[in-house]
Amino acid sequence: MLYHERKANKRGFRHIAGIDEAGRGPLAGPVVAASIILRQVRFKHRIDDSKKLTARARLLAYGEILEKAWIGVGIVSEKIIDRINIYNATVLAMEKAVNNLGIKPDFLLVDGRIKLKTACGRSHIIKGDSKSLSIACASIIAKVTRDEIMREYHKKYPRYGFSRHKGYATREHVRRLMKHGPSPIHRASFNPVKKMIQEVT
Repeated sequence: MLYHERKANKRGFRHIAGIDEAGRGPLAGPVVAASIILRQVRFKHRIDDSKKLTARARLLAYGEILEKAWIGVGIVSEKIIDRINIYNATVLAMEKAVNNLGIKPDFLLVDGRIKLKTACGRSHIIKGDSKSLSIACASIIAKVTRDEIMREYHKKYPRYGFSRHKGYATREHVRRLMKHGPSPIHRASFNPVKKMIQEVT
């Protein structure tokens, strides 16, 4: 999981940041990105693509990452997602995450093909959260952060069950959406939310 970090290291880069996001696909809530520069590379808890970890394993890894890395988080709301589209919102969240690191990276390892507007050198790694320790850590931070945001939204809008599905288009979520209509945090540009709004107006 350190191949890409070591490759960048050999090219003379020292502050190598892994970047990933959570929440591109849901019907509700923000998109969250995280940027991670590792201070240590040995972990006692499993570090992997956040989707491959249980909720408990993610929390254990999350706590250890906080101790062993510089961390920046970027959050872009559903309102901005609707205004600039999910791709541009993801770019914005990732750029915010890099800017919030507190230490300037000199090289970026970016999960997938998201093109950031930065002069910093970078490498785009498909399925990077399974191939790079830095990106895997970023995926865990982004996922845990977003899940907590959605749990807080559940307290405000309990009828939608956000604490369980985190805004993704599960059968339960769609059923509740059809019953109650969109909440203020639903993405108006995403179907079936968009279709429902069009039918009402």
